[in-house]
Amino acid sequence: MDPVRNPYAPGAGQRPPELAGRDRELDQFDVVLERVARGRPERSMILTGLRGVGKTVLLNALRSQAIGRQWGTGKIEARPDQPLRRPLSGALHMAVRELSSQHRALDKIDDFLGTLKAFALRSNPTGGKIRDRWQPGIDGPAISGRADSGDIEIDLVELLSDAADLASAVGTGIAVFIDEMQDLGPEDISALCAACHELSQTGAPLIVVGAGLPHLPALLSASKSYSERLFRYVRIDRLERSAADLALLAPAQREEATFDADALAALYEAADGYPYFVQAYGKVTWDVAPRSPITAADVKVAAPEAEAELAVGFFGSRYERATPAEREYMRAMASLEGDASEAVSTSEIAVSLGRKPSSLSPARDSLIKKGLIYSAERGTVAFTVPHFARYLRTQPA
Repeated sequence: MDPVRNPYAPGAGQRPPELAGRDRELDQFDVVLERVARGRPERSMILTGLRGVGKTVLLNALRSQAIGRQWGTGKIEARPDQPLRRPLSGALHMAVRELSSQHRALDKIDDFLGTLKAFALRSNPTGGKIRDRWQPGIDGPAISGRADSGDIEIDLVELLSDAADLASAVGTGIAVFIDEMQDLGPEDISALCAACHELSQTGAPLIVVGAGLPHLPALLSASKSYSERLFRYVRIDRLERSAADLALLAPAQREEATFDADALAALYEAADGYPYFVQAYGKVTWDVAPRSPITAADVKVAAPEAEAELAVGFFGSRYERATPAEREYMRAMASLEGDASEAVSTSEIAVSLGRKPSSLSPARDSLIKKGLIYSAERGTVAFTVPHFARYLRTQPA
């Protein structure tokens, strides 16, 4: 097979050549956009799932749908060490720039940008030197008195309400997309929930679409009890067999190649339906196959190379981020977990290590902050990365 024509794309957030198995989510979002366009009340949306299931890819696809309807859109990737104010300012600035190129309401746009600039400048520490102050890149003066109190919850409610008013004035909507949403700080999550609550009550044409790890709904609920009813939660999981086959077959057929039935079965067993793994195994199998149709024998030859690449890039890079104490904790988790991505009792981990549960809290909390594990429910933890336990059982202690 010609490696130059290899259609598969195993990359972080990189859209696969065939976005299979996500039609339901795309159709749901089309309904959301249409309802908002007609002035109907609608909830913001939260995508959750393990790493490698394609949350970022789907988030980008939803954004493309909004852009296709001439909405203003902006996207950010949350970070544990970065407050929301600055990146959100940039995302809304981008959204308004998209609106300004398509709609004529320059006075209203300029007024909102003045408010947005005032909101953004509140991220600068008080008493700092002028030359060290961050500037948001918005032309024109800041307009004080709105969204600049310094209290992120007050400011965010006012800012997003004003952004929604602007969208309404120009006859469209605004969508803000937030990836890795679980990494927002508690104050920012609380403020975002309060703002979405205000918007949902007024039927404003602004929605937030977040994506994060499986424990994101619990974080939102802990921040605001009403968040359970505030968002539409969509769980993104492994692909069913038919969708995984389509993700492999459709790109191959566009290159005048195909897989036989046994090869597809072997690839599904190897990838376990996880979209990232489907692309990873598909890419290596294509490269080692001598001709079309690609066979199960080709998959057998390719599997060790694909697993080696995953061990370095997908699993190993995360393992290297962990301290010795954190690795010990994860190896204990792996020894207790079965072949599936199952939750493990923290008390069982402590027994396995011969330690008191309280003494393991620092390692557990640090692993959660690094996004390597999450608390599935009280007293349990699970890996955020599918098949990570299997990988850890191959590593020397």
